[in-house]
Amino acid sequence: MGRGFGSQPGFLVYADGDVPRLLREVGTAELERTAAMMRRLYPGWEIEESKGSNLWSGVYPPEGTAYAASWPGVEVIGDQRVMIDTPSALPEHLVAASVGRRLVLHAMHSVVDWLAFAVWEDGRLVRSLSLSPDSGIIENIGEPLPFELPYWAGDRPADVIPWPDEEEEPYPLPFHPLELGEDALRALCGFVREGCPEPDDVDADSIRLHGFRVRDPHGPDPVEQEAAQQRLGARRAAEGASGLSCATGS
Repeated sequence: MGRGFGSQPGFLVYADGDVPRLLREVGTAELERTAAMMRRLYPGWEIEESKGSNLWSGVYPPEGTAYAASWPGVEVIGDQRVMIDTPSALPEHLVAASVGRRLVLHAMHSVVDWLAFAVWEDGRLVRSLSLSPDSGIIENIGEPLPFELPYWAGDRPADVIPWPDEEEEPYPLPFHPLELGEDALRALCGFVREGCPEPDDVDADSIRLHGFRVRDPHGPDPVEQEAAQQRLGARRAAEGASGLSCATGS
């Protein structure tokens, strides 16, 4: 049931306050500081510096790569490994690193219209939502955040136009996950990856992230893991293609 969005972020943000405000104030992230953060968040893993990216495109790095930056007060890590169906199952050590801070997880997969986001405050999960049209609501913990309310109230119904040779069927969810996902991204992190930017949005293109190759020495072989990921992507694409729809942008 893909909508045609190209947004597939999977990243975490640790912050000492409001994430959008802090990201608007950042400068160049120090490599040494960022590498130290990576060693804390990937204990015992093999970490090697690689080519970097920026906040707009670096929130969905290639398999085996993480894009990251650490500044006083806010840290960002883009890694496909955090794209999990149940955000409440985020590894404990990653949650523990947020004690005394805010932690935001944001993940989407545009091929299957999947969205997941979560917010922890001082290490306590306060909101988690994960849903897709094929799986329904996978996880729904805590009270909806203000930006969600119009969606749950029925004010933002899914506007999905079928292909010409397809019969129009009701969308399985009361709203489109990717539309909510972009609003979640703006509200929680200050920028969007689809749609029109607003004047006070974070300039994500200008925020540089350092690149790192990361490997769990006790995990699967990277080549085998990448091949498995490609098979998973192909399977998801095939599943989504059966009901692929187009829609005009909002």
